[in-house]
Amino acid sequence: MALSAAAEATHSIDPQRLARIRGEEEVRFRQSHPAAQRAFHQAEKTMPHGVPLHWMSQWGTPYPIYAQAAHGARLRDIDGHEYIDFCLGDSAALYGHGHPVVMDAIARDLTELGTSYMLPTEDSIAVTEDLSRRFGLPYWQLATSATDANRFALRVARQMTGRDKVLVFNGKYHGSVDDTQVELQNGRVAPQHGIASNGLDYDRTTRVVEFNDVAALEEALSHGDVAAVLAEPHMTNIGMIPAAEGFHTALREITRKTGTLLIIDETHTICLGPSGGTGELGLEPDILVLGKVLSGGIPSAVWGMNEAVGAFVKDLTRGPGINHYGFGGTLVANALTLRAMRATLSHVITPETYAGTTEIAAALETQIRELIKKHNLPWHVSRMGCRVEYLYMPDVPRNGGEAAMARNDDIELLSHLYFANRGILLTPFHNMALISPATTIEDVRAHGAVFDEMLTAFTAG
Repeated sequence: MALSAAAEATHSIDPQRLARIRGEEEVRFRQSHPAAQRAFHQAEKTMPHGVPLHWMSQWGTPYPIYAQAAHGARLRDIDGHEYIDFCLGDSAALYGHGHPVVMDAIARDLTELGTSYMLPTEDSIAVTEDLSRRFGLPYWQLATSATDANRFALRVARQMTGRDKVLVFNGKYHGSVDDTQVELQNGRVAPQHGIASNGLDYDRTTRVVEFNDVAALEEALSHGDVAAVLAEPHMTNIGMIPAAEGFHTALREITRKTGTLLIIDETHTICLGPSGGTGELGLEPDILVLGKVLSGGIPSAVWGMNEAVGAFVKDLTRGPGINHYGFGGTLVANALTLRAMRATLSHVITPETYAGTTEIAAALETQIRELIKKHNLPWHVSRMGCRVEYLYMPDVPRNGGEAAMARNDDIELLSHLYFANRGILLTPFHNMALISPATTIEDVRAHGAVFDEMLTAFTAG
């Protein structure tokens, strides 16, 4: 079948065919999710889009799936459907829903210790000692989310260096930190689509360059006015973009030469192993941020510091006086979170866990690659540890600009709807699947059957 120019623009899928399939899939969803539809109509009265967080409305379904229960790699909704969950809370439940070790620790905390009382517990010692061993940074503080941890890290970097600017890479995501909600537009820094500047002068606060571009990085830092580079070991938000050979060596050399702190955000790259990309690539950050995965889905994050940054923070926050110094929070480092974190670090985020999840993820990667080839599509699939994702371009992108050109909302949203109608959840905003210790090879086979069926529907003559 010859494709029109419009079909070529939709990455080799005929847009009229997509529209027809979407109509059929929406009817199927509405017929099989009447309880969710009733809940949605009720929820619209008190919540925009009928959800408590607008992200929850972006799964590609006509209205949200309302969850009722979850365990391991399975989720059940209020209509009684059970799903194989490859989303896992977009990493928040990376090690499975309701992991028994973590749940047992939380239950003991609730019955024995209470939840929060603005005092440290012995769990905090165990947690920070474990983090120090994993990531090679001696000092740690907690936050309630990776967004907060990144915000705190940037604040400290600015205070320590006396510089205003931060540098991020085009296409990144580091939470809802105002200074980082930017992209390159015609070679200049600009607010991302849908982002208000909130009074920030981005020319004064932020620089943006493409990932893997050493020359652009060196030029951007040569002015001596950037407090910190905030980066992932590999980019993950806009599609998976691996660091080119030698890039991290150059990044570390240039930041040290220019007196710029290096902040590594491991929130998604913890998929690579128990020490994330820092351990896998041998990185030496000044500050490290990690969120989501540490406490079985309870809001939590940490930020670690090298000797120099830790000494600065210790001196900065010396009492007396009432001052939060721009980072902290009443619920940060509460006893419930720390108990869950201790259990997760000690018994779940282990080499044994990753050996199993990586093996299953490799099988999924192979399956997707073979099916893309079978259906003669110009797409590619990538894997980072227990994270697998495909993108609508033949080759792995080198930077965020290339990856952005390969995205297609019509295909992506329809794919999520198609899979959901057949009992499989993928991560919204991505064609991404996460593998938990509870995910089985049978789950991978079920994914393959649906993926094959879907691509057949997309490409049949």
